[in-house]
This record gives sequence, structure tokens and C-alpha cells, in this order.
Amino acid sequence: MRRIKIILAYDGGSYHGWQIQPGLPTIQGILEEIVSGIEGKSVHVAGSGRTDAGVHATAQVAAFTLENPIPVTNLRRAVNRLLPPTIRILSAEEVDAGFHPRFGAKRKTYEYRIARTEVCSPFEWPYVHHYPYPLAEQRMIQLASTFEGEHDFTPFAASDDRDEEGHSKVRTIYSSVLEPRAGLLTYRVCGSGFLKHMVRNIVGTLIEAGKGNIADVNSLPERSGPTAPAKGLFLIAVDY
Repeated sequence: MRRIKIILAYDGGSYHGWQIQPGLPTIQGILEEIVSGIEGKSVHVAGSGRTDAGVHATAQVAAFTLENPIPVTNLRRAVNRLLPPTIRILSAEEVDAGFHPRFGAKRKTYEYRIARTEVCSPFEWPYVHHYPYPLAEQRMIQLASTFEGEHDFTPFAASDDRDEEGHSKVRTIYSSVLEPRAGLLTYRVCGSGFLKHMVRNIVGTLIEAGKGNIADVNSLPERSGPTAPAKGLFLIAVDY
């Protein structure tokens, strides 16, 4: 048996997230269908995390186990030929049999993009949250830094089907930075792990601060702002 690790990129706009959902197109579902066809029997493809519907990835990590002796380079090519053009395997390699992309991950990095121009190009629209209204960007930058460190992120997590398992919602954020560029605000956050809608809720909170609806931008807010749209979010790195 061979354990195969892949790094893939996808445009999540047409999919109902990573995780398989009956009757709905998902990244995991499409990959499992293709890899199972190559193997000749059912193959489970595990991902580093469950990106939500509409969320994109430039470097999602996944893994699966095969008996098929096909070289990894040929495997990558074969899967890419069968995948829709919105999903691409960037690399494939054989790894230790015990490798698990979720449980072995040490940190993940997400990026969220907010377009600030009055008119948003139709070529940017699917990949940004267009917000052309006034914002106090320096207040947002200050608040972003307060998320760094170890915190209980319960106020910034959506309800999840795993909640009944009673897992801790304490996470460590290694960096939380909002950078203004020409016509764009880019929020990049790196942490030990993330809860459902956590990054999008943090972004919504930053926007509330920019609107003047959060008085203290030097401490972690007690409540989350509205959840920012999925289409501005990208998973950009998973480190092991």
C-alpha cells in the first residue's frame, strides 16, 4: 500500500465546500470519485481541513492510500486530466503510511481579500469581498493584532456538528495582520487551527471596527461581527 500526499488548488465558487455532501458537488467528492476510478475500488481522500462552500484554496493538502503502482507524476497528470478545470493537483508524493493531513498539521494560513475600489472588476468579483464604503483602516489594523496569542475563540465560531464532542475552542494565532494595498485590504492569519467560520467572523469583526462600531480596538472583542462572505477567503498554506 502507498500513501500519497497531494497539494491542490481550487476555485471554491462552484462547490459546496470540501466535505462530501450527498447530491452536492464538493472537492472531496470529486477527488474520491476520480481516485477510486483509478484504483478500481473505493478510496477515501482526507483533507487538512473542511473549507466551507465558496471558499478557495491555493495550497490545500490531502492524502489517500493506493495499491495501484502508477508513478506519482503520472498519477498527478491522470487525475488532472479527469478533474474539472476549477480543481488542480499541483504536486503529488509518496509519504509515510501514517501521514494524516489534518492530524499532522502544525499550522495553517488563510488570506482574506477586501476590495476597496468604488467599482470592482468582474474578473476580481468572484475572489474578493467588495466593500467600497468608508472604513477607518488603522483601527482595523490595530484590532487585527489583538487576535494574536492563545484565546478561546468560541464567540468567533459558528455552530458545528462536532460541537457535541466537546472539543476545546482554544486556538493559538501566531500572526494576524491586515495590510492595505492599492484598492485592496488583505488580512492574513496563521494559527494552530481554525473553527468553522472563524476567519470570516474575524474579518466581519474587523469591518465593524472600521465602521466605528467597536470602541476598544486594543483588546479582543467579546462578540463577533457579521460573517464575511466566503468568496474572499483562501487557504494558502498548511505546515507540518
